[in-house]
Amino acid sequence: MISIEQLSVEFGVKPLFRNVSFVVNDRDRIALVGKNGAGKSTMLKIICGLQKPTEGNVAIPTDTTIGYLPQVMVLQDNTTVKEEARKAFADTAKLKAQIEELNRQMAERTDYESPEYAELVEKFTQKHDHYMMMGGDNYEAEIERTLTGLGFTRNDFDRPTKEFSGGWRMRIELAKILLRRPDVLLLDEPTNHLDIESIGWQQSAKAVVLVSHDRAFINNVTNRTIEISCGQVNDYKVKYDEYVKLRAERHEQQLRAYENQQKEIADIKDFIERFRYKPTKAVQVQSRIKQLEKIVPIEVDEVDNATMHLKFPPCLRSGDYPIICEDVRKDYGEHTVFKDVNLTIKRGEKVAFVGKNGEGKSTLSRLILGLEAPTAGRILVRGADRSELRSGEASVVFQNYLDSADPVWTVGDVIE
Repeated sequence: MISIEQLSVEFGVKPLFRNVSFVVNDRDRIALVGKNGAGKSTMLKIICGLQKPTEGNVAIPTDTTIGYLPQVMVLQDNTTVKEEARKAFADTAKLKAQIEELNRQMAERTDYESPEYAELVEKFTQKHDHYMMMGGDNYEAEIERTLTGLGFTRNDFDRPTKEFSGGWRMRIELAKILLRRPDVLLLDEPTNHLDIESIGWQQSAKAVVLVSHDRAFINNVTNRTIEISCGQVNDYKVKYDEYVKLRAERHEQQLRAYENQQKEIADIKDFIERFRYKPTKAVQVQSRIKQLEKIVPIEVDEVDNATMHLKFPPCLRSGDYPIICEDVRKDYGEHTVFKDVNLTIKRGEKVAFVGKNGEGKSTLSRLILGLEAPTAGRILVRGADRSELRSGEASVVFQNYLDSADPVWTVGDVIE
């Protein structure tokens, strides 16, 4: 379906990857893995045409469509959910006009037996089928069906997109992609915002290439793993868990073979040096020299052992209770995100805010940081002298919570 051929990308004098080649086939569910900065997001951008490689080529059939969900999106705040989803059909009118033009040409021609007419009919059929797959004239029903499938209710359709959390807005973007019916889906860290309930998308495309740090997620939805490491690509036709085992076995085998070969080379060189000047050993020495020239060096895959070193300056001691929330409520228009939030965080606690997408995890954090004001109640953020705390010791971790039976807000145990 998509062929990546001898791809190289350089930023300045340092290559990101060199001479990379692989093929994305139908029914592939590919996990693109590698350390941060290895080039995973860059690879997705190159495949979808948003970025050009330094060298190489990406061959995509003309009738293959690609849907790309970036890690960071620029979202609109001046439309409703349904209006934003309707943008997916911006090309529908153009496609319909092309179909009408092809239909007009077929009506005017009389050379029904000619190859040109057969080609015209084939082109019309392809575009008409694609138009019908995109929903045809019934795209409004398709929009509602897709939004509902991603968890939106009919009451949400006319709500402004700015009232939704990052996770729900990511679902809107995913809905737009799915409505376009792409042949290939490229997803960059979808689990940063999407929870498990919205993972029905992988069945909608012929092929999927995704980047995610959620190992359980990629192990459940992929059947092939492509690793980018040290500027090279290693392709494993297995799920992530099996890839981890195969990678370790492959590296160990390469290392053993390399060590054995180095011992063999050392022995040959030692023989040559010892008997180089003995006429009786001249034939054996020449044989060893030829043997040494024929040896193909075994290469061991490089392992990216680069680590990030961070140093945080010491901060002022906070109060014993640096964060106190009292009867906090937050509304966006007529929509209440949460109410009656009473929360006290002690100094030194590590707290996890958990909940489904849209329950208000990020909103509460913004209230605590002072980036937004609560609709009701108050939030006290204090230092040791009861003044405003600028740099506290209580850390807050946010994650998607998948069990809807649990309460909206859960304060975790202290983890030392």
